[in-house]
Amino acid sequence: MISSLRGTVASVGLQSAVLDVHGFGMQVQATPQTLATLRVGGEAQVFTTMVVREDSMTLFGFEDAEQREVFDTLLAISGVGPRLALAVLAVHTPEAIRIAASSGDDKAFSKVPGIGPKGARRIVLELAGKLVPLEAPGVPKNTWQGQVLTAMIGLGWSEKDAGAAIDAATAEAPEVAATGDVAQILKLTLRRLGSDGARSSARAKSL
Repeated sequence: MISSLRGTVASVGLQSAVLDVHGFGMQVQATPQTLATLRVGGEAQVFTTMVVREDSMTLFGFEDAEQREVFDTLLAISGVGPRLALAVLAVHTPEAIRIAASSGDDKAFSKVPGIGPKGARRIVLELAGKLVPLEAPGVPKNTWQGQVLTAMIGLGWSEKDAGAAIDAATAEAPEVAATGDVAQILKLTLRRLGSDGARSSARAKSL
């Protein structure tokens, strides 16, 4: 298994690049974002996953180990091949994919060319619990609180508002909080925020 390559960039195309590794030209398929970091003649390292088929062996290259991890996780989903997994990473950052998976946001995956609504729902269901947002600086690690808070911050909420919403939602449904299920707690918190927003709007209209 080839887990990474380091060498001189020999060429860069629209979908792949070739690295000269001790005289061997190694071709890697990659996202536009990763290819944009490579410069012909320069030294580079890419993290790789090799996909073996009956008639081919293809290397897929990534800028960092996190991208590779998300790619490998997507490959484990039924109906998702390497090209489609690469397309997901071309549209979304790894953290955005983690947030969408944890919050059940199938619409995020529908934005990827080649993924329809039904396929997006299946991806969200199969990713549940497999990809969770990474901890934000200053947030306790290895706790559902930290993961949910990081996801909320990634969705645009301030740390203060997100923390208050999580506390309120879990206080109302302690049985959900007791499970430690990040995806369920995140959904519960987002639902509460939606309800609070609707109530605030109704009060404003009545004034």
